Amino acid sequence: MNRYQGSLSGVLPVFQTPYLENGEIDYATLKREIDWLLECGSDGVVMAMVSEVLRLTTAESRQLSLRVCEIVDGRGAVVISVGGESNKIAIENAQHAESVGATAVMAIPPVSIGAMEVELVAYYEAIVNAISLPVVVQDASGYVGKPMSIDMQADLLHRFGAERIFFKPEATPIGPRLSALRDATDGQARIFEGTGGIALVDSYRRGIVGTMPGADLIRGIVALYQALQAGNERRVYELSLPISAIVAAQHSLDAFLAIEKYLLVKQGIFQNTIVRGPRAYRLDRETVAEIDRLYQLLCDVLEKP
Repeated sequence: MNRYQGSLSGVLPVFQTPYLENGEIDYATLKREIDWLLECGSDGVVMAMVSEVLRLTTAESRQLSLRVCEIVDGRGAVVISVGGESNKIAIENAQHAESVGATAVMAIPPVSIGAMEVELVAYYEAIVNAISLPVVVQDASGYVGKPMSIDMQADLLHRFGAERIFFKPEATPIGPRLSALRDATDGQARIFEGTGGIALVDSYRRGIVGTMPGADLIRGIVALYQALQAGNERRVYELSLPISAIVAAQHSLDAFLAIEKYLLVKQGIFQNTIVRGPRAYRLDRETVAEIDRLYQLLCDVLEKP
């Protein structure tokens, strides 16, 4: 397979994992999803939390990583989530991702413990030293775990350099913490917005290099990112308002999964909305109706020249 040769930046959506009715991964639909994401203007794809990585077996995760790299085949970046509950697990995940052709890896801290900071530093050092790829440090505390300190994250960059360490901060308050990380690294930190697009406008103005949204709103996110790059303020807010309203309904990981899969079915990409259980959230009729209204508003904006 061809490893992507471009920069790690731009719009890198986290793909949803589709399932067959028997619960196995649906690789035909996965290919349709990834091809569609790239055709819509994505700069690559990411396998991460809303890909249900925490609900896959080790064998499934390995196979999914391989198949994603094969499907993309150098057409964009591939970022693979490799975080684990021990240094050994994370190292093996990272080495596998590199062996199958990933462009970069991304790692959340262990989720079963609130690790001491010195232990987290050792965890990320172990991942970086095990591979030659860039490592995206993901503070996933919006879903799991606790926020990582700005000083710790900046120290990792100072140790390994901006070519090896990237960031996806999700701890609140998003904007001020993003700026603090930027300033603590003298503007060297390469940061991805990671809130599904709801903080994309504010984050862009604070100096991000890209965004890692969900797959469902990719046409809107690509258009919004292009409007930000072009400085088209009117279009920025026409697009960001319905996008933000849809993402605001996704108040938990399982809400993200449910709404994103619903919209992927609505757009003809997925065959069903199966999410692996046990789940903590199900869509109700009123939520579906509001999502439909907001999505139509977004489509109306996208149809404008």
